[in-house]
Amino acid sequence: MAVTMALFTRDLRVYDNPVLSAAHRAGERIAPVFVLDEAILSSSYMTSNKAHFLAAALAELDGELRRRGGRLIVRRGSVVSEVERLVVEHSITEVHVASDVSSYAARREHRLRERLARHRCSLEVHSSSVTLSEPGELTPAGGDHFSVFTPYYRKWLHAVTRRVLPAPSRLKVVDTQSEPLPSGGQLCTHPASPKLTVGGETTARRLVKTWLGAPVDEYHRYHDDLGADATSRLSAYLHFGCISPVELVYRSRSSTEGCAAFIRQIAWRDFYAQMLAARPDTARKDYRGNNDGWQHNPALFDAWCRGQTGYPIVDAGMRQLAAEGWMHNRARLITASFLTKTLRLDWRLGAQHFMSLLVDGDVANNQLNWQWVAGTGTDTRPYRVLNPVRQAERFDANGDYVRRWVPELAHITTAKVHRPWELEPNAAPDYPSRIVDHRAAVAASRGASGGL
Repeated sequence: MAVTMALFTRDLRVYDNPVLSAAHRAGERIAPVFVLDEAILSSSYMTSNKAHFLAAALAELDGELRRRGGRLIVRRGSVVSEVERLVVEHSITEVHVASDVSSYAARREHRLRERLARHRCSLEVHSSSVTLSEPGELTPAGGDHFSVFTPYYRKWLHAVTRRVLPAPSRLKVVDTQSEPLPSGGQLCTHPASPKLTVGGETTARRLVKTWLGAPVDEYHRYHDDLGADATSRLSAYLHFGCISPVELVYRSRSSTEGCAAFIRQIAWRDFYAQMLAARPDTARKDYRGNNDGWQHNPALFDAWCRGQTGYPIVDAGMRQLAAEGWMHNRARLITASFLTKTLRLDWRLGAQHFMSLLVDGDVANNQLNWQWVAGTGTDTRPYRVLNPVRQAERFDANGDYVRRWVPELAHITTAKVHRPWELEPNAAPDYPSRIVDHRAAVAASRGASGGL
């Protein structure tokens, strides 16, 4: 009786999962396994927000497997050692796993293949559950990766993708020992963000159904509107693989401008994944050096982290991040530009702070978006500066976003909510003064060219 293993990593779902589908087809019995990897649990990656989301995602994955007669087998320790132990215990002949873009995933795959070969067990690696197009699959003439998004996107749109796979209807799972499903608090003892939203595949599919029911059709109009909060909120579910990007794009295809704009955002994820795969060092080093001459000022950085800069739109974004473990994409751009272009602080500081809180924190998207804003990445206008006041007036015209996250300004009229320093003295006594003058700071910065 052939026994196979589906090793879950960042593909915590049963629908459109090439790993689970292939393991199910190849084996009469299956071991659906997730290893609580001590190397990851003890790293800076496993923040409290991610730990709580992961726990919820594992619980929902287990629920989906049980609906099909199976269950999730949870082990804790070294992935390679725990997989090897199960292979030996149950004479498993094939282990199926998804590819990933991180250097850690590449090392894990290499060690698994080497260890399993000792037991005549093959490692079958399937198309990434993280992206539609495998990194390295789409390349420009004479290069190993695209460094400009638009030509990548044109090629990405016409690339052939695999078909969407159904979920197995019934599973026969091996009888073996399993750790209890963990709680978020067991994975990380630090408290999570107070308004953190968690979930897994069941939650994700419900959100997708609602999102594609109508809101996506207006995405092109309102995705930058901070007050409207009209984005999908699916980023964390994509990060943990609770929803397949292949299925999401397939179900999003229609003739509406909103769907086209939404699909374009998913393409950005693939773009940065292929960049990180080609240049793993960009997780820490500049993609393109601009001799930035970052200043060292812990007090300014602390004020930025706490949402106490005196610029309402910046403070609103940073406070949303602390409260929800998530931030609106436009706010991410504004807060990142303020740190790097106004305060002249190193993008790595901001990227690390974001990763410490973002439940969707992904190395490729986080680090390379930060580099784009900082001018060290792929932006064709590296000296672009986002003026926080103009950005606020454009993307939070009524001040709803600021009032939502900066209660000290909840009583201020729309005309002044983005410029509280122009109010009468003591009109907002609990709100901090500006830590810098944006225009003066940008003018004094070498190479800066003013706000947009």
